Amino acid sequence: MTRTITISLPVSDLKASKAFYTVLGFVNNPQCTDDTAAFMVWSETINVMLLTHAKWRTFTDRPIPPKTSSEVALNISCDSRDEVDAMNKSAAENGGTADINPVEEHGFMYGRDFADPDGHIWGAQWMDLAAIPSMEEKK
Repeated sequence: MTRTITISLPVSDLKASKAFYTVLGFVNNPQCTDDTAAFMVWSETINVMLLTHAKWRTFTDRPIPPKTSSEVALNISCDSRDEVDAMNKSAAENGGTADINPVEEHGFMYGRDFADPDGHIWGAQWMDLAAIPSMEEKK
């Protein structure tokens, strides 16, 4: 069996969050979606489960952090620098906040961080593995 990861996120407005993630390139799986949750597919192995606050509270009584906190940063790969820029722009145009951290520019790696409407941090990143300096080159 292929191992997968599903990231569960509490959201204040399920409809708006579903639309936000769709614009970024996630695809909704209606088979696992109802009025309390939306199952959003990024790839064959990575998914995001958006949960209303009420649904979230059925899983844990731990508090939902405010939008201004940073509990975790989620990074996803992009095929190009242009895709990184497009995702960041789409986030800003659809209720998120672009460039919440400085742009990462390392030649072989490029990344930009944004926050979704609920303050969850995402990093869109592109990397050219063939261009990563070897340990010898770093000396």
